[in-house]
Order: sequence, then C-alpha cells, then structure tokens
Amino acid sequence: MGAPLSERPRERVGVYLTNALTGWEPPKGPKQRLIFPELEEERDAAEHVKREVPILVILGNPPYNSFAGIARMDEERDLSESYRTTRQAPAPQGQGLNDLYVRFFRMAERRIVEKTGRGVVCLISNYSWLDGLSFTGMRERYLEAFDRIWIDCLNGDKYKTGKLTPESEPDPSVFSTESNREGIQVGTDIALLVVGAGPASPEGARSSAPTKIIRFRHLWGKTKRQQLLESAEQDGKTLYQELIPPLDLGLPFAPAQVTTGYLQWPLLPDLFPVSFPGVKTSRDDVVVDIDRERLVKRMEQYFDMEISHEEMRRISPSAMTSTARFKAEEVRDHLRKRGFFPKNIVPYCYRPFDVRWLYWEPETKLLDEKRSEYFPHVFEGNRWLSGGQRNRKEAFYQPQYTTVLADHHIVESNVGMFPLYLRAEPAGKSLMLAPDPHDPRILPSGKRLNISDSLVTYVMHAATIDDAPSAFYHALPILHSPTYRTENSGALRQDWPRIPLPDNKEALLASAALGRQIAALLDTEQDAGTIQESSLQKIGAFTLPEGTTLDEPKHFAVTAGWGHAGKGGITMPGKGKTTDRDYTEKERTSLGEAIKLLGERTCDVYLNEFAYWSNVPLRVWEYTIGGYQVIKKWLSYREDKLLGRPLTKDEVRYVQEMARRIAAILLLEPALDSNYREVKEHTFTWNG
Repeated sequence: MGAPLSERPRERVGVYLTNALTGWEPPKGPKQRLIFPELEEERDAAEHVKREVPILVILGNPPYNSFAGIARMDEERDLSESYRTTRQAPAPQGQGLNDLYVRFFRMAERRIVEKTGRGVVCLISNYSWLDGLSFTGMRERYLEAFDRIWIDCLNGDKYKTGKLTPESEPDPSVFSTESNREGIQVGTDIALLVVGAGPASPEGARSSAPTKIIRFRHLWGKTKRQQLLESAEQDGKTLYQELIPPLDLGLPFAPAQVTTGYLQWPLLPDLFPVSFPGVKTSRDDVVVDIDRERLVKRMEQYFDMEISHEEMRRISPSAMTSTARFKAEEVRDHLRKRGFFPKNIVPYCYRPFDVRWLYWEPETKLLDEKRSEYFPHVFEGNRWLSGGQRNRKEAFYQPQYTTVLADHHIVESNVGMFPLYLRAEPAGKSLMLAPDPHDPRILPSGKRLNISDSLVTYVMHAATIDDAPSAFYHALPILHSPTYRTENSGALRQDWPRIPLPDNKEALLASAALGRQIAALLDTEQDAGTIQESSLQKIGAFTLPEGTTLDEPKHFAVTAGWGHAGKGGITMPGKGKTTDRDYTEKERTSLGEAIKLLGERTCDVYLNEFAYWSNVPLRVWEYTIGGYQVIKKWLSYREDKLLGRPLTKDEVRYVQEMARRIAAILLLEPALDSNYREVKEHTFTWNG
C-alpha cells in the first residue's frame, strides 16, 4: 500500500508466524530451542506482542476439527477447562469442548476480557457452540464477560438441515466456491463479542450472569456472503432479533422454539424415574439374528466343545475377534465349560418395527453391554417407551413403544428405556425402591409401578392410583403430536422431553386411550385392528407384472440394492428402487379423505426387478422414528446377499402391514394435535 518501513529503529511488518494458542504466559522452564535462529526471533517477537502490547481486536477463522494431530502443550490443552463447569446453567454434556475452535475462543476471551479489559473478539467458526449441550459453560461465561454479543448464523450444515433452507432451497456453506459448490460440511456462524472500557477482571473472576440480550440473525441460501457484505452498511438494529437466552435450556445463543409454560411441565424422568440404556451387543452377527432357528444353531456351534476356535472363526468372525474389552478365546473357553442357556434366546427390538432374536448372555463381554439391571424387568405384561435426553439432529426422536428387550440404538444412540412396571424383588435393592408395603405403587402381583412420588400425588388428585398406567400411555400421544414437536423443537433437542399433564381424570383417560392406539400400532407384537380398515387395504400390496406367475425364490428375494455389508460387518443402506407416481383412480377412491394426510403422491417400492409393493404413499415411505426411515431401514437388512435367503410370505406381508401401521399413525395426527392442545390449555400445575 506504499507505507514505508522505518530504517531506524529497524521496523518490520506486524505480521507474525506463531501458534496463536500459546506463548501468552512466560514459560515455566527454559525456552525451547528451535532449529533455525530466525524462527526463534519470530517467536520472541510474537510473544512480546502477546505479553506486552495492548491487544484490542482478535479475529480469525480457527480450525474446527477435534483431536487434531498437533503437539498438545499444557497451556494449549487446558484452554477449554474453564468451560467444563457451570454455576447456574445445566452442566455440559458430550465431547464438543474438544473441538479446536473452542480453544481459540478461550484464548481470545482471556486476552481481551481478563488482560486488556476492553476490546473485540470476532471469530467465524463451527456453529455447534450456539446451542449445543457441550457448550453451556462457554455461553454462561460469555454472558458474564462481554457487554454485547452479535451472532450472524450462516447455516449451511449438512447434518442438521441437509444444506437446505427452511423453504427447501439449496443452502451451501459460506465457504462454497465454483469448484466446490457445497463448501465445508458443518454449519458456521460469525460471533462478535464486545467488552467496554474498564478495569480488567482478575483471572478466573466470575460474577452473577445478568440478563443479557443476544442480537441474532439467520442468513440462508446461495447469496448469504453477498447479504453479509451488503449489511455492513445497514443499521444493525433492524437486521437482528433480540434473544434472552433461557437458563433451563442451557442459555442458547440461537432462537429456541418453545411454547408458553413448557418449562413448567415435568421432564420424562420426573414422571417415570427408572430407565435403562438398551443392550449393546457390538457383535450382532454372533448374538442377533432375524431367524430364531439360525441363531439357535449358531449359538449351539459357539458352545460346542467339538468345534475349534478356527472353525468358529469361519462361522462367525466377530465371535473370535478380540478387542480391548473382549478376549475372544478366553471368553469362549469359559462359556463352553459353563454351557448354553437356550431360554435366553429372547425377542429383541432391534430397530423401529424390527423385532429380531437375541441370545442374552449374562456373563463375560460376549455382549458388550448386557445391562444386567435391565433384563430382569423385561417380563410378560410389561410395557416400555424410549426417551432421549439429547438428539444428534434437529428432529425430535419420538418414542418407540415395545414389550420386549430393546437395543441401545432402538431409535438412535443413548436413549433410555422407561418401563411401566418394575420387579420389586430381587432387583429392588439395587434400584433403591421403597420397601414400604403401604406404598400405593406396590401391586398385589408383586410388581411396582415405575412412577415418581410426585406422579403418585398427581394421579391421586386427578384420578386414582388405578389410573396410574394411564399417565404412562398419556405420554405417547403427547410425544407423537406433530404440533407438540414443532412448538417445542428448541427445547426438545436440549433435554429430556417435558410432558404436560391434564388437570382432570376424563382428559387423562381420553389421552391414554389415544396412547393405547399408538402403542398398538408401534408394537408389532400386538394386533393392530385399525389397519384392517377398508381405506388402507390398497396400501402396500405385493404386486407382479401382469401375466407373471409367482416364483417365490425369485420374486421374494430383495435384490434392488437396499443394503450392503460395510466395514466390520455393519449394514450400510443403499439407494434401492422406488417409483414415484400419482395415485390410480382406484387407489384414490379407496383412500378418500385419507390422502389429505398421507400426501398427494405415492410410490411403488421394489424388492427386485420384477416384484414391488404398490401404492406406498410418500409420507408413509418417508416416515421416520428417531434417526431411521422405517421401511427403508428394515429393507436394508434384508438384501438377499445379507440375509442369505429370499423373504418368506409372512415377511412380504409384514412390509404391507408395516406400511399400513404407519399410515394409521399418520391418520391419527389431527387427533394427536387436538389432544395436545386440549391438555396444554388445561394443564395440571406441577410442583414436583
């Protein structure tokens, strides 16, 4: 730019090659010697600036990856420690604070707030910190430390939004280029944090967080970079919305959609205090199977003294593959001496609408996490629903309902399984259940209702203890209501879902009746009479081209590319084959008004190049529970090369039944929403 550099004293351009995370404090020992003197001079010059020169602005685009392969000096590694605790906000959860960009935020905050005492921090980074559960301490600290905060949310995220705007238009990263149209995968934001003139806060000082206003705006679409540049000359007051981060939701720095009164409703564990994580096998190809007979045969081979380890390795590789927690040969030797337990071949809810068979092994690490405390409570007559404290994606994971043992990935990882009943003995002591024989939760059968003291008070007030199961079933229609999930989406991804309770017995029983309908549709072990309605009879019929004679081995084989074996035996989903089309006149007549809820388009879902299930409405085909597109997920595990056989007649009919169950759930949506609104308007005041 033509600015001269002075000869005396010797002057250099004020740009330094340095690690921005280190060198802010004098070293505790002797300085590290570097291979070139010039690098030592550069380091010393940079450290002089870091320690002696007043710094008013720190800006940049720090790296986003976690656990990067760089030297971890104590000074650098400890940077995120200040964000790992909170005083008022919920404690951080997860591993997000390991991301490198968090260290740069902490370096900048410490230098500007605690050293200079005034200045500006402006970083563009991964936007996960804005509302992620790992960053509650980080946000709490910034509300204390900075006077003003502006957030420009640039979106463009592959995982949360699929790089689509709310209008389903393309939403590439702000870093996209002509040669790389999508840019990076994660969403980004620009954070502008300002602290005014005044004395520097002492190291580590933290005052009570005042009510601070965050100024926030979304930028979407292909022109977000241009929007950003043009807005630099505009009045900021008109560009940004003002947010007051709610403490109960972890002080999010982004809009949190939540209905009035939601935060006063009880959390799911406030109602049903005992839950269990699902079984984690880690060796599915050994202990899990779609076919019971095949699983029994494999386990008999595993326990057979005449079958060598080498032969067993050919039968089931993962059975004989050791890991840090599983010594394959030692485990097998021990279990063969003890013997096989045939009674432990049990039904297993592996994924939504996908019940298989599991060999539940009570000893060793053949099951990675056997959940010994969970298994005894799975008995005939018990009922279970899944619930998660946090979701990896934006969509809320509505619960799966089952009557059998469940996988830890039943809808997505890390959900809890909440039972209606518990065995009072022998597991009572480990669960710290009340031994009081006068406890109304203890039933004549010896079972115990899994309800909290506060829920006992509620049912005794609004109904009777005999109606306690109705509170369990009441949770299902609330959590499956689309309006509930939409109105409270900002809160549902932050913590356990909250359940409003109706303030009268009639509303509770009506809601529970609706919940029992949902339960019957979700639980494939129960008969679902509603799917036999004539309006659903044209959905999902097995179909062959006209004039084709059925050849079961050929036409029942799934070969349309729905799944393939991935690394380590994991089943990877494939694209498969569907044909998107209009309804035929007969299909439209049969469905009638149901089309308004099932969607104006339908599709045919192919098993192979010949056979298909006809007329699967698009909303049915695209229906998800948690992280899984239900029918597509089921098919991915039944690809002929993976299953090793064609489908049976019953399995072909089951896909039809599954489509009709899902259609029936979708047809209940108006009733689910109406029930939620009625309960919300007449909610019991919870004092738990």
